[in-house]
Amino acid sequence: MKYCLKLIRINQWIKNLFVFVPLVFSGNIFHPGLFFKTLFAFAVFSFVSGLVYIFNDYMDMEADRKHPVKMHRPLAGGTVSVKKASLLFAAVMMTVLGLFVFGLYSFREDMPFFSTVTGIYFVLNIMYSVKLKHIAIIDVFTVAFGFVLRVLSGGFIAGIFISQWTLLLTFSLALVLAVGKRREELISCQAGHEKNRESLSGYNIQMIDIALAISCTLAMISYLMFTLSPETREKFHSRVFYTIIFVVFGFMRYLQQTLVFNRAESPAKIIYHDRYMQVTLILWLAVFLLQIYLQ
Repeated sequence: MKYCLKLIRINQWIKNLFVFVPLVFSGNIFHPGLFFKTLFAFAVFSFVSGLVYIFNDYMDMEADRKHPVKMHRPLAGGTVSVKKASLLFAAVMMTVLGLFVFGLYSFREDMPFFSTVTGIYFVLNIMYSVKLKHIAIIDVFTVAFGFVLRVLSGGFIAGIFISQWTLLLTFSLALVLAVGKRREELISCQAGHEKNRESLSGYNIQMIDIALAISCTLAMISYLMFTLSPETREKFHSRVFYTIIFVVFGFMRYLQQTLVFNRAESPAKIIYHDRYMQVTLILWLAVFLLQIYLQ
């Protein structure tokens, strides 16, 4: 069971919390019916992503065996056989189908758009595992678009309007995470480790650093426009605008750690180790949510 959970990468399911973005930022997190619908969306996306991870590890099994870290993945390391992985894939698929039947019965009006977005997410990620992850730039765009689909699904299932600035902010923030991850992998290759992604041939440090700066700038502008958008000002007045100071500081701190101190880590790892960014993230979240829920 331990290795089966590792195969579907249950630790990565945290990414699917993005389906809660529309619920949280619309001020409806305490609405029982909408919360349950969003929880349903989180479960669906988690199991669908589990299917993708099993398929991806099967496709990369031979290449992973040559990688110093990925060689310990269940399929590459042999802790889970291909036969058991196939059975697990079938079991997870049945779970997904069962959830969709439940959804069609319980949320009939909201399911058509949600099902479409989920289907696009699944097909896109299968294409990513087969081909798209080997094409530079397209690989990081695909990853970023996956986060946009998560947010869209949360909005559709709960019937919550999602502004264009929210979608652009999600895309640009995910692009920062994806490009930062590629930077970590590229520096690892330059340090003498074997290149485990074909797409890395289409990047160099200079290009990655420029792409990071562009993505961070786009994210900050998107957040600013989100706070100034008519729907945000109408619902939460202008107070949310002042949280931009935390966002700008957070991105500048990240760029400092990456470009000045040349930390060869993904954004998630830098946040995990950097106290300044942790405090900034906590303060931003606390102030933002207080503005929404304590009007």
